[in-house]
Amino acid sequence: MTTAEPAPARWISARVRILLWLLVVMAVALAAVAMTTRSILVRDVDHRISRLLAQETSEFTNFEAQGVDPETGRRFTDPGRLIRVFLERQYADTDEELLGLVGRDGRSPAQQVQQREIPVQRPLHQDPAARRAIFAADAATGTLHRPEGEIRWAKVSVAPYGGEPDAAFVVAFHPERELDRVNEVFRIMLAISGVALLMTTGIGWAVAGRILKPVRLVRTAAAQLTEQDLTRRIPVQGRDDVAALAETFNAMLDRLERAFAAQREFVDDAGHELRTPITIVRGHLELMGDDPAEREETVRLVTDELDRMSRIVEDLLLLAKTERPDFVTPAPVQLAELTADVFVKARTLGERNWQLPEVADGEAELDEQRVTQAMVQLAQNAVQHTTAGQTIRIGSRLTGRRVELYVADSGPGVQPQDAEVIFERFRRGTARRGTRTTGAGLGLSIVRAIAEGHRGGVRLEPTKSGTSAGATFVLDLPLEEDR
Repeated sequence: MTTAEPAPARWISARVRILLWLLVVMAVALAAVAMTTRSILVRDVDHRISRLLAQETSEFTNFEAQGVDPETGRRFTDPGRLIRVFLERQYADTDEELLGLVGRDGRSPAQQVQQREIPVQRPLHQDPAARRAIFAADAATGTLHRPEGEIRWAKVSVAPYGGEPDAAFVVAFHPERELDRVNEVFRIMLAISGVALLMTTGIGWAVAGRILKPVRLVRTAAAQLTEQDLTRRIPVQGRDDVAALAETFNAMLDRLERAFAAQREFVDDAGHELRTPITIVRGHLELMGDDPAEREETVRLVTDELDRMSRIVEDLLLLAKTERPDFVTPAPVQLAELTADVFVKARTLGERNWQLPEVADGEAELDEQRVTQAMVQLAQNAVQHTTAGQTIRIGSRLTGRRVELYVADSGPGVQPQDAEVIFERFRRGTARRGTRTTGAGLGLSIVRAIAEGHRGGVRLEPTKSGTSAGATFVLDLPLEEDR
């Protein structure tokens, strides 16, 4: 019985996630705006109705206190007469009812003012139960909820001579029409919000796609990268964070390409240079006889080849480390002490006329061990191409914000055709007159790697000394590390 393979994990693209979050935030914001607007409009309707009820009841209260009967010219003594005279002089607003209720239970309206259409099936003057409820209420204002529609009301009870109320003036307002207008505005805002969300969806989709295009290119390029093809790069457009991401990815690809190139070069160089000594060692071991002298000579030759192989491997490993960020660790160094130390160490390399013509005075941020290694290598190179008694000069000098450390010999110099290739790996150049080249051609490559690790360089100049041109190798390094 076979087990089904798990389905591949589903993923949502960053473009979709950004759009979803944008829509959620927009929807919440628009809904909050619409709900807040509706709440404000409903509050305004409530305040307007409250002001209207207060105004009407205040007018009736003032009329009750100061009004006179036009027929008698005296104060009103009949509540019904008081209400009728007052209502005859009133004009109801839209959705408003002005009623006068007479009788102990407010069963019959003395008069009602209704000059505009009321948007309910049963207005208050046609609803005896509602009138009785309002007349019997202890409060002066309130809200009456009916199946036919809500009523906001206010009343002024009329009780002559301090007795029980036998009449009341009632102001009733039907807020349905006002609330319908508020709900209509709310629905319009929801519709506008829906259109805004649709437009935001389209615009957000296009903008997110444009912004994330370099990210998609990074993903595509990463998927297509192989050890054999590291040449793809991301086109950088703009100056935002995404463009910075593309630049960083391209810089990473540059480092990877250099690392893989160095690795391939290391393998090729190692295979090329080690093949010959291995062949020599194997050949001598296979042909070695029983004669003690022959065996001793074979052991000497094999040991020499193994030593040479060891040096080649060490040099190749050192060159492979030049791509690492910690290959050079600069620190403050006194140039005079550094130059003097190099001079003392170089004097042990051979019987030559060693000279120290000039020494720079100052401080520089250099890797003392690496610079010493490079200078000793240049001194060793000068010893190999000079003979006993010839002059080799070591020195240092300041040129602006840079320091130059040099090794100058008085040998035959470097052939013009070799000047451009001697710093490459395994390129020894044409042997100079009277000298014997025994190295693997990696020394000057190491010197150049150390110089470039300090953000500097190495150059070759002719040495003017007597009749010999000679060769001068100069390390040109900055005084301070580039930040």
